[in-house]
This record gives sequence, C-alpha cells and structure tokens, in this order.
Amino acid sequence: MIDKETLPEPDGAPECARNAAPEAHALVLAWSRDETWRLGQALIVPPHSAGRVFIWGRGPTDDDDTRRICLQEHRLWRTAQTTPLASASISRKQLEIRASGQGGIAVRNIGRCPLLRNGVQVSQADFHAGDTLQLGKQLLFIVARRAATVGGEYPRYPDFEFGDADAHGIVGESAAAWRLRGQVAFFAPQKGHLLISGPSGAGKELVAQAIHALSERRQRRMVARNAATLPETLIDAELFGNCKNYPNPGMADRPGLIGEASGSSLFLDEIAELPQGSQAHLLRVLDRGEYQRLGEATCRRADLRVIAATNRDTSVLKPDVLARLRLRIVVPDLNERKEDVPLLVRHILGIGKEDGQPFLPLSGMRALLERRYECNVRELELVVRNQMAPPDLRLGDATEFPPQGARRGVSMISESDPSHHDVALTPHKIQRCLDDNNGVLELTWRALGLSNRFALLRLVKKYQLEVRRRHGQTQLRRNNAR
Repeated sequence: MIDKETLPEPDGAPECARNAAPEAHALVLAWSRDETWRLGQALIVPPHSAGRVFIWGRGPTDDDDTRRICLQEHRLWRTAQTTPLASASISRKQLEIRASGQGGIAVRNIGRCPLLRNGVQVSQADFHAGDTLQLGKQLLFIVARRAATVGGEYPRYPDFEFGDADAHGIVGESAAAWRLRGQVAFFAPQKGHLLISGPSGAGKELVAQAIHALSERRQRRMVARNAATLPETLIDAELFGNCKNYPNPGMADRPGLIGEASGSSLFLDEIAELPQGSQAHLLRVLDRGEYQRLGEATCRRADLRVIAATNRDTSVLKPDVLARLRLRIVVPDLNERKEDVPLLVRHILGIGKEDGQPFLPLSGMRALLERRYECNVRELELVVRNQMAPPDLRLGDATEFPPQGARRGVSMISESDPSHHDVALTPHKIQRCLDDNNGVLELTWRALGLSNRFALLRLVKKYQLEVRRRHGQTQLRRNNAR
C-alpha cells in the first residue's frame, strides 16, 4: 500500500500558467444594445495606479486625453485595440475610473448616460469582481480579474476569432478559460496518462476531446465511456473484453474498451465511481499497457493513453492509481468565470457575431450574471433553452430563472413574450408599423414598444404578416437605425 504522504507530486500547469502576470480589475462587456459583436471586450485598469484617474467614453476627444483607456480584445499574450463605440447615447467622456484602496475600482459618472451598480443607480461607487456596471439601457459590464500585462511564451493553441468557440468547442475569453487552454496545449503532446477534475457540467469531456485532438493519437477515434454506467458484475468484461465462448457458449469475441482504444485514447469519465478493486485492475494497464481478456491465459499489450475525469475529490481514488495519473488539469467552475456567460449564451443559441442585435433583454443577461450555478455550463444551457421555449413547453421549477433570492424576479421571456401586447397590438397596427419602417425590424419593435426583435418576429409569425421592403430605402433605414 502506498502512503498518501509519499505520493509523487503531479505534473502541474505549464510555466506560463503558474507564473501568471500580475492581475488587475477589468470591466468586461456583457451586453450591448447596438454592438453585440463587442461582447467579451474589456477595459483594463492598470494595477499599482492608485490615485491616477482614467477616462472612458464613446470615442476620442479633441484634446487627445492621455488618460483615456479603450475597450480591448484582451488575451493573456496579446491585446488588440478596437474601434470607438457607435452609440450616441454614451458620452465621449462617460466615466472616470481609478484603482481603489479596497482592492477594487472606483467609478464616477461624468457623462449623460445613467450609471447603475448591480441594478441600482449611483453617481459614483466602488466595484469589485462579480459586480455589474450598467450604463442606462445601452451597455452592461461585469467586473472581473484579468492579467494586467501581456507577453511572454505561451503554449501553441489553434487561433480563432475573439469571442467565438475555438476549434475544440471551448468558449471563453476569461483568464480562467485561457489558462485551461494553456494546460490543454501543454499536456496534449505528452506521453503520460492524465486526470481531469472539475465540477459537474463544467466541460471535462470537451477538454478530453481537445487533448486527444492535439495529441499524436488524433488520427484514431477517442474511445469514451462513463465508468459509472458499467454494471459492477461486468466491469472487467467491459474494460478488458473476453475471448469467444467465455464465460458462456455463444459469447462473441470482444476486444473491450482497452483493446478498442489501442493506438488511441481511452476517456474514462467519473473514474472515481469504479470500485476500489476494479481500480486496482487498471494498474498494469496504466504502467505498461498490459491486460488480460476474460477466458484468455496470455497477456495482451495495448498502446493507449488513459484520460480519466472525476467531479469528486481526487482523494477518493486509490492512491496507487492516482500516482499513475501524473498529468492533472482542473476545469474551472463557471462561477469563477462569469464574464464568459454572454459568450456561452450566444454559442448556446447559435447566434453569430454578425447579428448585431441583443439576443437577450438587458435584465435577463444581468440575472444570468448574478445567478449562482451548481451544474455550470450544463445548467446555463438548460436555463437558457428552457426560458427561450414557449411557456407551455418550459420544464418548470427545476430550472426557474432567475434563482431564488435574486434581487429582481426577471425572466428573459417575460420581457419578450408578446402575449400581453396582443390586445393593444392588432395585426393591422403591426403590419402598418412594419410598412412605415420599410420592414426594418430594429425600428419596428422599438416603435411598437416591444422589448426586442424576437417578440416582433413571434407576432409576425402568429398573425402571418409580411415583412416588406421598398427598393432603394433599405440602406437609408439601416443608417438611420444606427
């Protein structure tokens, strides 16, 4: 038996992730009325700048203020400046921002657009990680921690457009999401077996698929199985396979999961659910790839890499099994990277950045940011899809939105559900408004007093209306909408 105190230390994160740059507070854009393609961009407040005041607003000023900070597409190793905001409702000098002595940021409103902290209007306030900062009905930011500087070496990872899902389906621009990608890129080409730990619904299988896709074994399909689904009396048969006619006549020859994964990767999800005795049977596989099929006297050898995952404390694994899973990755909890929620919602709904209109009402996004997630991304997807469904198809109290105790009982659908407009908005009135606005949805739903264009589209479908456009006026209307 191995004493836990003498276990070798696992191979941890790559050097770039362990020696991270000093962190600073950032205002990360979570919702925009006019420019949803900006989601995830950030205002970085430099650390060690107490007493220095920074200016942020819609665009450059005539005096070219050197204190101005700008929205950036900020990643751990590079930063890209972006164009000024298009919204005329935001003043050119809207906010004064400085690092506060309480470990947050102090913000003072100097522009025309109202400032709200966690939904309450203020003229100035201190903000800390997790708080929301709202500017009227134009913009919503969430306060987060980011690396203050960029640069240095970073493991190679396939590039992708800012805010989109990467090649492996991982979504997020937070520091936590990029540290995870750094670990994936660092460990993928290595030879050792690997353990992925993290809470339920955080995306451990997605990480396993990314590791396999970036490894030398990617030419063959990864074999995956949830260990908790293996019947206790058939665990060895499922893992190691059996020879023909064993244990009963007529039994087919089966390679088992280990034989099937030879030359590839074997992903064993929820490995901690295996009984201790069955875990012990994996030791020779983890050491030398040796295993024995049931009913067969000779040993076989499989060239495979085991990628295991668990949402439980790793101490529940047999110490000698844990010692052989030397490479370790911890998938971050969604509550640790709330600034990725808007990007995840856009990905869940399948809405591209080219669609410039909000896909949720402002209060709905704020409630999602305030929610405490128990099942992480899986819960977020369930809540979003449930609330975007018609009322008679929703799943009920199990996914109630927002959570109990939220400051405001706001539903994403309650604001966009057209049912309460049906009496006042007759089909004739809606069609006339569509025609008056040349079929431009943005102008029409605002003129009708609806909350977003999806409410209008549901009414158009309900009453079988036409979205007609007069030739030559479309571009003019679009320009006026901006």
